[in-house]
Amino acid sequence: MKILVTGGAGFIGSAVVRNIINNTVDSVVNVDCLTYAGNIQSLASISDSDRYAFEQVNICDKAELTRVFELHQPDAVMHLAAESHVDRSIDGPGEFIETNVVGTFNILEVTRGYWVQLPEERKHAFRFHHISTDEVYGDLEGTDDLFTEETPYAPSSPYSASKAASDHLVRAWNRTYGLPIIVTNCSNNYGPYHFPEKLIPHIILNALQGKQLPVYGDGQQIRDWLYVEDHARALYEVVTKGVIGETYNIGGHNEQTNLHVVETICSLLEELAPKKPGGIEHYKDLIKFVKDRPGHDLRYAIDASKIEKELGWKPKETFNTGLKATVEWYLSNTTWWNNVLSGSYKLDRLGEK
Repeated sequence: MKILVTGGAGFIGSAVVRNIINNTVDSVVNVDCLTYAGNIQSLASISDSDRYAFEQVNICDKAELTRVFELHQPDAVMHLAAESHVDRSIDGPGEFIETNVVGTFNILEVTRGYWVQLPEERKHAFRFHHISTDEVYGDLEGTDDLFTEETPYAPSSPYSASKAASDHLVRAWNRTYGLPIIVTNCSNNYGPYHFPEKLIPHIILNALQGKQLPVYGDGQQIRDWLYVEDHARALYEVVTKGVIGETYNIGGHNEQTNLHVVETICSLLEELAPKKPGGIEHYKDLIKFVKDRPGHDLRYAIDASKIEKELGWKPKETFNTGLKATVEWYLSNTTWWNNVLSGSYKLDRLGEK
């Protein structure tokens, strides 16, 4: 297959691209406009593959999207391009509506126009896989409840509301136009190449620099953590084996409070990076509780039994093994994250060299 991946220079998207190139015989067309969170240095290991092509295109640019489809003739689409940081959506929701809602509308329309003219055999085999988040479900009140594929939507932030809107658009294009779609909703991802504004890399890098480790509120918010490479494997299983019109929840079975995540990172760094900056005695001494974000959901937890039962996928990493691998990766890849922190990674973008 030739798979068109939108947002393939982002955190999850780059893991998907690397997984396809390294572990399958399929080809990838990476469509990414390289916003601040897009980093083609995350694709350096596969960028020379003859099965990989990159197009610096914004999904809001319908004409350019049409050109990409006509040129590359994909057999499937994996749509990951999105604005995804909750704090940024609170400060500036407009970009989230533009990318996540209008951009998804554009990619759906361009895909539909391309799909309807395919020969019958290719048309029948085509898939549009929309990758979303568990945050569309809102939060869970009880300690035992889990999000299932039937959980009603109740988004809390501009980010999750924009993703919920995009999910509804995708399903409507299936119901109204017959576009062969599949939707996945995942829990919090973590792992290598994660942009430093997100919790786990932010804590790791702040600790290594002797900076405060901010924890919202009392740190008792609970998230289910999914190692990004496990997620990339799951997404490939869905796009190749999933049933048209179905939704699959993807989770890591790793519920942890935010405070426990931060404390575990501190413990790992005590073991893996014992030489501390700034004369601090313990990494945990850097923890500082800060004012909670508005509308902060208390608990997310996913029931991933459907994808396990129907497609045979299970996460390989536990929270402890995945987090240790993540900390070790950041300790071994200082050039990558120093380039992000300094902004020099942007110089690799086309037209900006």
